[in-house]
Amino acid sequence: MSVDSITLEEFEAVQNRGSSPESEPTFGEVVQQRLGRRNILRGLLGTAAIAAFGPAVPLPDGIADAAAQAAPAAGKAGKDGFSFVFEEIARGVDDHHHVAAGHDADVLLRWGEPLFADSPEFDPYKQTADSQLKQFGYNNDFTAFMPLPLGSSSADHGLLWVNHEYTIAELMFPGLVPEGQDRYAPEAITKEMAEIEMAAHGGSIVEIKRGKDGKWAYVRGSKYNRRISALKTAMNITGPAAGHARMKTKADPEGRTVIGMMNNCAGGMTPWGTVLSGEENVDGYFMGKIDQTHPEQRNYDRMTIPSPFYQWGRFDERFDVNKAPYEANRFGWIVEIDPYDPTSTPRKLTALGRFKHEGAGVHLNKDGHVIVYMGDDQKFEHVYRFVSKGKFNPADRKANMKLLEEGTLSVARFDADGSVTWLPLVHGQGPLTAANGFKDQGDVLISARLAATHLGATRMDRPEDIEVNPKTGRVYVMLTNNDDRAKADPIHPVQAQVNPANPRPANSWGHIVEMLPPGDDHTASTYKWEILLKAGNPADPKTGASFNAATTANGWFACPDNCAFDSMGRLWVGTDQGNKWQWTSGDADGIWAVETEGPLRGTARMFFRVPIGAEMTGPSFNPDDSALFLSVQHPGADGVEKVTKSGGRATFADPGTRWPDFKPTLPPRPSVVVVSRKGGGPIGV
Repeated sequence: MSVDSITLEEFEAVQNRGSSPESEPTFGEVVQQRLGRRNILRGLLGTAAIAAFGPAVPLPDGIADAAAQAAPAAGKAGKDGFSFVFEEIARGVDDHHHVAAGHDADVLLRWGEPLFADSPEFDPYKQTADSQLKQFGYNNDFTAFMPLPLGSSSADHGLLWVNHEYTIAELMFPGLVPEGQDRYAPEAITKEMAEIEMAAHGGSIVEIKRGKDGKWAYVRGSKYNRRISALKTAMNITGPAAGHARMKTKADPEGRTVIGMMNNCAGGMTPWGTVLSGEENVDGYFMGKIDQTHPEQRNYDRMTIPSPFYQWGRFDERFDVNKAPYEANRFGWIVEIDPYDPTSTPRKLTALGRFKHEGAGVHLNKDGHVIVYMGDDQKFEHVYRFVSKGKFNPADRKANMKLLEEGTLSVARFDADGSVTWLPLVHGQGPLTAANGFKDQGDVLISARLAATHLGATRMDRPEDIEVNPKTGRVYVMLTNNDDRAKADPIHPVQAQVNPANPRPANSWGHIVEMLPPGDDHTASTYKWEILLKAGNPADPKTGASFNAATTANGWFACPDNCAFDSMGRLWVGTDQGNKWQWTSGDADGIWAVETEGPLRGTARMFFRVPIGAEMTGPSFNPDDSALFLSVQHPGADGVEKVTKSGGRATFADPGTRWPDFKPTLPPRPSVVVVSRKGGGPIGV
């Protein structure tokens, strides 16, 4: 498609398309082989039981009040074996957010909040890059609460890290989209606008406190407050790819320093108090067309670069692959940030590999090795694990800062016998040799996707967030969707077969996979795996969904994306249906509580719902589970054609909602919400 016509929806379609070659089995094929007639019958019985709750509620012509289209109310949890105690909310969609009864959900931080003493107040009509660098960024995603002071267990005072994934120009800038239209011409983006977008990317570190009234607030002017941006923040490149020839540019001939990070989606926290932030869809920032004879062409094709959504390359040659053919190799990494030191330099960790990082689930193994689980968020991509070479030392934070610079990155192969085999991405082992284009370990890590294909890793349905249950040690993989598996082909004809007990060929709804390390040893070369649930509407046999029969008509969900465990080991799942929410569920995204143990395993209950057009991201807890931080991303943006005045896509003048301010002069503002229980105490207990 041409740059002149690309929209956010079209860009998402481009960056989600499969680039992994079909030379190894998909995850669905492996599941098909592994699970036999007994599990098929069990899945059918579960579907039949849940179908008794009735069909999904269709989206009306207009957006009706949630109560008018809600399914029957759920019973109260906390009995009959449930570990969650809250009245489940009704599914639906409107322009507000909703939380389970007995809880408050307050907006804590909005796009444009002034973070420093000299920050200007937010004014969308007077935006500049300088002002945005002093304000809370756009499209908040992953959040992480870190107690103050460092090393304490304070639940009422701490630092909040927030990713700022990407920007949406048509919702940010007044007048960009001509009146009566729903798209803008690329040439309408000015250099100033591009720099504002760069400034709005990255992340924020913000000091927050809970007051005597139980309400949270951020501390403006705190010495800890900081903006990390794609515009000005210098970052060090560490690990095997640092200084590599494929990391060197005209602006950085040493290949060891890069300006900025971008499209930071999910992440994780380390035991030594730093944040890991994953760069995801970096392909959309690069324009131009690299010479087909250039040695990077194969690697860029595998990363779908360029897929130009942004116009930055018109003003900064770093983002034009013709002028800077190696710059893109400097993005697509996990970035480590020290929130406790505002003067520290963020570090890109090349030892963890380059791909479209959705998150970084950190686990401290029983022998002291640090484990990081990562998903590559694109159709038919892979699940990865990093094991540090060194071991964690609780008495030496400085030494721990080096732990993620050296270790072994592996990619997962899910086998039909129920085992997961971790395949090391180590130069010189197996096919990872010069004969296949890998001259050294730097090559392997820069082209991690190509290396994974050579090793025969299993092609998955958009692996996104991966987290470890702190109580059981089991690992949970969110697989968001992959409707491209509906396409039959002579190599993998099984992709066209529908089996309600297995992940579906036309998987528009996603599923959750559970991995079991033997003896809770996360360094083991082989695990076991199971399917926790298959998302979608169980009342509709065409979806092939499987939840526990105790799940109500409000409890099922589609497109699991981010997830979090509270300190009690309970799983909370956020969803991202994108602009297809009318077809995948007919309802807004939100947070669901999911049982992972006992007879209610696979039961889900709806806890929180975002406003129309928004995505639910970034769930995280404070140490005593009395606060749940949630990111409401791009409110009023996705799939809102039925509520905009024009009947077209959302714009600054005509959004799907003006949440959270609901003022006619203000656009919708991505925001962080903090959920607390009325009267105090842990969430959902």
